[in-house]
Amino acid sequence: MCGIAGKLYLDPTRVMARQELAAMVGTLTHRGPDGEGIWIDKNIGLAHRRLSIIDLRTVAAQPMSNEDGTVWVTFNGEIYNFNELRKDLESRGHVFRTNSDTEVIVHSYEEYGRDCLTHLRGMFAFAVWNTNTRTLFIARDRVGKKPLVYYCDRERFLFASEIKSLLTDPAVQVEVNSVALDQFLAFGYVPAPLTSFTGIKKLPAAHWLELRDGRIEIGRYWKLHYTPKRKLSLQDAVAELQWRLAEAVKIRLVSDVPLGAFLSGGIDSSAVVAYMAQAMNRPVRTFCVGFEDAKFDERPFARMVAKQFGTDHTELVVKAPVADILPRLIWHYDEPFGDSSAVPSYAISQLTRQYVTVVLNGDGGDESFAGYDRYVVNRRARIGDTMPRWLWGSISASMGALPKGLQGLAPFAKINRVSSALAQSPERRYAKWVGHFSPDQRYALYAEGFRSTLTQSDPEALFDQVFADSDADDWIDATLDADVNLYLTDDLLVKMDRATMAHSLEARSPLLDHLFMEFVASLPAEMKLQGAEKKKLLKAALRGLLPDTILDRPKMGFGAPLQNWFRTDLKDMAHDVLLSPRATQRGYFEPKVVAGLLDDHCSGKEDQSTFLWDLLVLELWHRTFVDGRPGQLSGV
Repeated sequence: MCGIAGKLYLDPTRVMARQELAAMVGTLTHRGPDGEGIWIDKNIGLAHRRLSIIDLRTVAAQPMSNEDGTVWVTFNGEIYNFNELRKDLESRGHVFRTNSDTEVIVHSYEEYGRDCLTHLRGMFAFAVWNTNTRTLFIARDRVGKKPLVYYCDRERFLFASEIKSLLTDPAVQVEVNSVALDQFLAFGYVPAPLTSFTGIKKLPAAHWLELRDGRIEIGRYWKLHYTPKRKLSLQDAVAELQWRLAEAVKIRLVSDVPLGAFLSGGIDSSAVVAYMAQAMNRPVRTFCVGFEDAKFDERPFARMVAKQFGTDHTELVVKAPVADILPRLIWHYDEPFGDSSAVPSYAISQLTRQYVTVVLNGDGGDESFAGYDRYVVNRRARIGDTMPRWLWGSISASMGALPKGLQGLAPFAKINRVSSALAQSPERRYAKWVGHFSPDQRYALYAEGFRSTLTQSDPEALFDQVFADSDADDWIDATLDADVNLYLTDDLLVKMDRATMAHSLEARSPLLDHLFMEFVASLPAEMKLQGAEKKKLLKAALRGLLPDTILDRPKMGFGAPLQNWFRTDLKDMAHDVLLSPRATQRGYFEPKVVAGLLDDHCSGKEDQSTFLWDLLVLELWHRTFVDGRPGQLSGV
């Protein structure tokens, strides 16, 4: 796991200066503390910060080339099938000089060109330069575990693992992308390909970009398919799932440095630990984070699993992040990020890195096996779609016409919630359920001047598109597909990558193995969600291996006690930051609306903590990245 960066001047006669690349890669030291490499060839330069995991020798440092120096790569990630690829490539005449997985990318590209991506099994973001054709080829793994951002103007093309690396170049203007901010407030994250900066883009997951002779071409090389369906009995599906999960875990145990696992006590992380314990000849090192608030504390369940598998277990209690964690989160995430579970993720990564360099986790289980409660609610709502949406709209309007006192009564309030939801298309309804600020809430929040810049912005249309692009013929599968392409890629995986790499910790996710995901996607939806039973097949496969208490307990989720924090530890900070002249003069929001959110929450009238968190991180991001530049933040 590493940090990568690079720059290409479109004028072939312009010579690259080493200090330009040194500045870019210097912001990525946290991603790779074990070494720095820079390679320059006239108008092109590749740079690398190394976190040594496999083949720790200096010969395996990057940027790395093939034997004749015609193909060069800078790479971030892990290729889990590199030994098999190496044997095949050697049989085709390729010569290797390291034992690293990086070198298989060089020779795979040399052998297959763009199609090399279909041969790679793992997580990756990399850039390849072909000296013969003067072509730059960059690519990102199938589900987006590893980040890759880029900037292009008439003179230059830049890419890097993180946005702050691009911002070291004076030519990259710091300009806020208002549409991206609208998307952030809608969802709590900025979906690819946009970033919060005009001119900077994310390369989407499962995509490649090729730059040759000043022309850019972008393509997609993989998508999860939910049809056709395999016809398996539950017993056969359980058996295949068990060996596929065991294999996905086993291939992620290859490491020349210490290795452990995050253990929340939930089904997914517990399953990973269970299969690690079977595959390893020493106790698994496990790490768990908890809170003093019992509603958010999963430590007792993690202890249960740790005891059953005899792990070497370590715990951490997280308190409010006012003085320390929050400013660091802002810097590491590069963009406003509204998922408050970034706090415990950051904290547990910091603890874990004191003991190991590689950690396995349970990311991806909910999006494959339908583990969220919203999937149950979402499917039930489809029953209401048998009635015309205009009729539901009329019912909602009639509820809104009732006197205020009646509207607040539970029966009428429930009818209004249900009817207003069913008055929307299924896609827009789901977007609202998984979102943060609704369209109406954003409209009320925005100042008139800022609102006028968003006439063409429609964040919820992203859900229209991902549902339309799905080949699923079942609504549950289509919803899983939407979450894989949006929530998983642009929220959960961003959270995990930034939190772990902030501490030079490599995270591996067996449940996000693309072959494993393809297998689960090919199974009937009722094997994932049957009635109100979530993760039906996964639970069946783990029954007898994990305690029934773990398999049958309600899902707790991995969140932070924001509601309490904004009434205690974060109360003064939120008021001071959000109502400051500095914030109100930006012209984004109506100050009275922001003040109302604070008053409603702190008085106990209504829980507005999710909205307040979004607004707080947005303002702190603005102060860090727009009012200043990353070069001024080296001490963060």
